[in-house]
Formats: sequence, C-alpha cells, structure tokens
Amino acid sequence: MRGAAAKGAQRSAARPAHRAQDTPVPLRAAGHRNASETRVCGGLGPTLSAAGGCPSRPGLPAGARSGRGRAPQGGGGGGGTSRPPCPGRGPRALVRCLLGAAFLLGLRLCVELRRAPAASPARPRAAPGPPPPRAPPRPPPRAPRGQVTYVRRARRTPEPRCCAPRARPRSVPRSRIELQPWAGPARSLDEEASRFLTYISTVQIVCEHVSTEPPAADAAPPPKPWPVCLDDRFALAAHMRSEQCRLYSVGLGSEDTRFEVRMARDGCEVHRFDPSVRSPHTLQGQRLWHHRLSVDWRDPHPALAAHKLALRTRKLGSILNDFGHQQIDVLKANLESAEWKVLENLILEDVLEQIGQLVFEIHLHWPGFEVSGSDSSVVRFWYSLLKELERKDFRLFHSYKDLSKPQQFLEKDTFNASSSYTLSWVNMRWR
Repeated sequence: MRGAAAKGAQRSAARPAHRAQDTPVPLRAAGHRNASETRVCGGLGPTLSAAGGCPSRPGLPAGARSGRGRAPQGGGGGGGTSRPPCPGRGPRALVRCLLGAAFLLGLRLCVELRRAPAASPARPRAAPGPPPPRAPPRPPPRAPRGQVTYVRRARRTPEPRCCAPRARPRSVPRSRIELQPWAGPARSLDEEASRFLTYISTVQIVCEHVSTEPPAADAAPPPKPWPVCLDDRFALAAHMRSEQCRLYSVGLGSEDTRFEVRMARDGCEVHRFDPSVRSPHTLQGQRLWHHRLSVDWRDPHPALAAHKLALRTRKLGSILNDFGHQQIDVLKANLESAEWKVLENLILEDVLEQIGQLVFEIHLHWPGFEVSGSDSSVVRFWYSLLKELERKDFRLFHSYKDLSKPQQFLEKDTFNASSSYTLSWVNMRWR
C-alpha cells in the first residue's frame, strides 16, 4: 500500500509540468503560419486556418499533432485523464474544410463571371416534335332564308362529256407575219392580183385518191366539194380505218352538213362548231358533236366574259386546250370572210403543226374582217399568208372555183376571178 501511494504522489508532482506543455498557444495571423500548419489542413492554405477550420499547435511535436503522442492513461481507478485529440483531425474539421473549399470555388466563379464580357445567352433550340394536327375544314356557312346564293348547282340531266382534260400550254406566239416582196416595182393591183390568182389556181402536189361528196340526184342545190386526200403516204386513210380520225368543222349559220355526216360514218370523230345551235354540246349519232362555239382569231376580253355572246367565240388553239386534243386530221372552215384573220392566228400560234389537212373556203369580194389598206397591199397580205402555209410544209392539192358566186375581185368585175374558192392543203410531215 505504501508503494502505491508513493507512485501516486510522483505522478501528481509531474502533472503541472506536462500541462504547461499542452497549454494552447493563441492562433497566429493567417499570413504568419508555418509549413507544418499548412500540411495539417491538407494543403488548403492559410485562409481555412484563419476561419477556424484547422487550428494547429506550434508547441506540440509532430507525433502529438498527428494523434500518436498521447499521454499515458492512469490505471485502475481513473486517476489520470487522457489528453484530448488534435482538433484538426476530427470529422467536424473535415466538414469545415469541404465547406470552405466550396465557398472559395463559388467565390472564384463569381469573380470570373464579372470579368468576362456580357454576352446574350443563346436561345436553346426547341426539340423537333410531331407537326400539330390540322384542323378539319369548316363546312360552308348556310345562307339564311330569303338570301340568294350564287353557287351553281349540277343539273338533273348532265350533258354528255366529249373531251379529255386540258392539254399542255402553248409557247409564246409571234406578233406578225413576214410580208412577201411586192410582185413588181409598180406595186399595182394588177401585178399583185395576177400573182395571187395564179398561185391559188396551181396545184402543188398530186393526190391520187381524193374523197369528194358524190352528187345526189335530188340535191338542189348541188353540194359543195370538200375534198380530202386519202393517199396511203398520209395518215388520214389509216386513221379512218382504225376509227381514230378527228375532224373539226367551223362554220356560221345553217349550212350543208353532208360532208360531216359522211366523215363520221367513215370512222372520224367530228366536232362541228356553230354559234347558232341551242345546246352547248350535243351528240348526234355516235361520232358527230355539235358545239355552240365559233372559232375566232382572238379570245374574248376578260371584261366581256360575263356576256353570253362573248363566251361563244374562242381561238382554235384555246379550243384544242380545253378539249384536250393534241391533233386534228382535217380542219374544214367556211367563215364568211373571217378566214384570213383565223388563218393568220393559226400561223402565229403554231397551231398548224397539229393539223393534217386544211380545207378552206376563201372569199375575195372584199378584204375581210379587220383587213385594211390599199387593194394592192390587201392582196399582198393574202399572198403572204399562203406562202406561210408553204413554209410550214403545206402543199395545195385541190382548187375549186365556184362559178355560182358573183365574179368579183375586191368589188371589181375584172381579172376573171370568182368571189369564192375552195382550197385544200395537206401537211407533208403528217404521218
């Protein structure tokens, strides 16, 4: 017992000196810390130590600061107290270090953002999504009672449909034809009339098979000849045998239709244009159509489109587009002095390339509709039109002088000429 009491007295005497060594020294400023203090904080710098995150004791040895140099504990009764561990190695100190690092990182980001130039943020692109659903079409509003609606309703008995949809549009036409040189230096009517009458009376090609209407015994007056060429070198005869022939007949008023009826019977699809018929489109038999239209050299003006009479006149090129016809084998025309302007329109718009044969009745007793000038210039214009046909590879194969008509040439009883001729041309490129 005495030995134990002596050992306790020795320990009590040694304690004050040891506690004097463990007395903490006040913290220094952040700028005067040594290298050991910086290593204790894990390399975070003196600022964390100044904030209280990692205080160090400069008086302690390295082993005591690392937690290894602890005072020996008393035994058996708790007479001795253990030294508290270094506050820089506990979990709370680690949390403080992490919070301080985050604070410094955020502070640095704020400084960098302030230094950077202000730029407008880019607008993010919207992710592509499915297109919005289309709204269903609204039904047309119903008109109240007593209000007139201008909606055209279908007829109870629809008219027969004769034609296909429209064909392709045509090219831009020429503005005028090229006039031929004068017949002589005097530019007189005698020179021009002699050249013109010689030209229309001379056949340019011989057609071996010419189809004409046979005269009937009880026919009064006799029918006019409307000859067409049926030679095998041209396609008209083959088209008639295969029932793929198409004929346009243009006239004014009621005239003899025996030629159209015969061509329809022989296998042609015949379209007769006459503004005097009642119905817009009428089918007679199987292949003969009657249309309430008149072929003109110009289309009606849009301002007159509402007028019923204006809607009955169309250019031949417009009719071909509306009916969807690419070509016609025969064009027969009796337009009562309007044939010169219609022929000019066919030349300028290149419609002649779609026609196989022309059968025209020309009138010479006056210049014709919208043909003006001196008599010699009028005859020069007629001759230039016929020469344009020759340039388009049309050749005259038949000429008929109507002796039943007055023998007048531009209102003059001279030159031994009739006031009416029937001329037939064939397109040499028509196969």
